[in-house]
Amino acid sequence: MDDYAVCQLRRSALPKNLTIRTMHPFGLRALKLAACGLLSVLLCLAQDWSTADSLPGVDFSGLTAAQKATALKILRQHDCSCACGMKIAECRVKDPSCSYSNGLTTAIVQALKSGKSEADAVAAAENSKWAHAQPTKVLEDPVKIPVAGAPQLGPANASVTIVEFSDFQCPYCAAAVPEIKALLSAYPKQVKLIFKQFPLDIHSQAEMAANAAVAAGLQGKFWQMHDAMFAHHDELSRATIDTLAKQIGLDINRFATDMNSTQVHETVVRDQQDGDQAGVQGTPTIFIDGQKYNGPITLNYLKLVMDAELKHQSTFKQTASLKR
Repeated sequence: MDDYAVCQLRRSALPKNLTIRTMHPFGLRALKLAACGLLSVLLCLAQDWSTADSLPGVDFSGLTAAQKATALKILRQHDCSCACGMKIAECRVKDPSCSYSNGLTTAIVQALKSGKSEADAVAAAENSKWAHAQPTKVLEDPVKIPVAGAPQLGPANASVTIVEFSDFQCPYCAAAVPEIKALLSAYPKQVKLIFKQFPLDIHSQAEMAANAAVAAGLQGKFWQMHDAMFAHHDELSRATIDTLAKQIGLDINRFATDMNSTQVHETVVRDQQDGDQAGVQGTPTIFIDGQKYNGPITLNYLKLVMDAELKHQSTFKQTASLKR
């Protein structure tokens, strides 16, 4: 995986049969905890993929000026195979961790570097293993996730439980907050949210922020700290965290003690272990009734899945009732 890998897969659309394309296979934890902060910077720069002469993670060295121009032409004109609806160059800029646009680009550049023609370079990409993405379920098979003692929003007897594994320093996790809250508002009686800590190793302030959230929870103010830290996810120094703790009315002395306590540390470690066991490969990752969700964390898509889940539960209850 290259240096531009993302915290979590992001796609702009789901096919009608509610399957998406798997774009980011991860290996060991060190590889799968990817550098989402670098992607955030790239997005902020708003690079114009249709005119840029360099692309994230693409090595044009060794190409002549004419070959590079041909490569860029191909990348700007041909679709990425990951089902994102973008051209290859566009996908490299907007989703640099996409293994499909990366693989296609590599095939094209290598073909041109070896002296192949434009047509041959296109053929090389089309004949590569990256030409066709493999579909996967939006909801995977259910797994058991321990949630005892974890922070919760929504009614205890809600029909559907969402478990979220998140990182307070991850920009995608911050972006998911209003979407998940909107979902809870749309289903005030049917859905509850349970939060689990999953600070990524590459985020230098994430573990401290996770400890801060758990420590705030010991004073009954987890969600206030949750909202405050996500609002400042790009600057979570200890000074910032202490300021936020004061603003939400925490006992600062107790807060400082709790942050460094074995109890808080073990809670964060246990959440991470639960995430690893459940197959969490990045943040944010949510599970809907124990089923890992592989789609965009946006209200529109989540409502489609939620309606289907509620309908499934209703049908199951009716069937069970008839069998009695």
